Amino acid sequence: MTQSGTVDRPTRRGLPAADGRSEDSARSDPQAQDPGLVSGQFRFFDAQVLRTRRLGPTLTRITFGGPQLAGFASGGRDQSFSLLLPHPGQDAPLLPDRTGDGWYRAWRSLPEAERAVLRSYTVRAQRRDPDEVDVDFALHGTGPDDPPGAAGPASRWAAGAAPGDRVVLLGPAFADNRSVGFRPPPGTDWVLLAADETALPALGGILEHLPADTVVRAWIEVPHPADIQDLPHGPGAEIVWLVREPGAARSPLAEAVRSAALPGGVPYAWLAGEASAVRALRRHLVGEAGVDRTRVTFSGYWRRGASEEQLRSERAAAAAS
Repeated sequence: MTQSGTVDRPTRRGLPAADGRSEDSARSDPQAQDPGLVSGQFRFFDAQVLRTRRLGPTLTRITFGGPQLAGFASGGRDQSFSLLLPHPGQDAPLLPDRTGDGWYRAWRSLPEAERAVLRSYTVRAQRRDPDEVDVDFALHGTGPDDPPGAAGPASRWAAGAAPGDRVVLLGPAFADNRSVGFRPPPGTDWVLLAADETALPALGGILEHLPADTVVRAWIEVPHPADIQDLPHGPGAEIVWLVREPGAARSPLAEAVRSAALPGGVPYAWLAGEASAVRALRRHLVGEAGVDRTRVTFSGYWRRGASEEQLRSERAAAAAS
């Protein structure tokens, strides 16, 4: 994810220059001379599934481990990374090149049915001794009532993941990295958070990162009441859970925030989830509520009707034009 900082533009989940382009800052950084680094701050890590735990009807937590994760350095908060998964019948993800910024071009050159499945996720938690990383997956399309083919390859993999399954993480080698987007600017009096189930792990990480006395107003949209979680937070935080109506075409997030009485003072807003819902909420905050656009970080984690491959291809095409 390209971090937006305090600039009002969408953040991108995953890694900077995921289309194979290096940023100027990475080229000038001595760290970028390491051939194993991607964009100067990220590295490939082999890992395997250690255990899985169902969190609710929609969400499951998978814990990854392995000796290479000793070098994985999450920055916490909404730290994102790229996860490479095998196709059914493969023992491990097929990734022909791990040398710096050439990896993406080599990966794209392989047939789609063979190359590793590439998806962006958030680090929910990281632990040392032993080195472990928790990742929460939204299992869209994997329920018993879902039609065949409703689930994407990552959801299908996560629904059937078992200890020993091999994966590759393309993640941070340094805790201070561009794939952390949550960065309140100086002078922030309170924080507004809004997310759907895909961004719930990031919002949970942000709540754990904030000082206990931070004034927070958070809205979280989930598909099922049993997906509601007991998120650790300080006494200054108020969390509103919104259960989406089955088959609803629109997110309830924007209307819930629009009708709320917000604290006084200078806010910082962090918004993540389905792209159109995030844009609608951002328009309300900037255009109607008068929030300074430089104090809004927003990220479309997914877009209704589009796969992540389509979104990555669109970004690559836009960058090349």
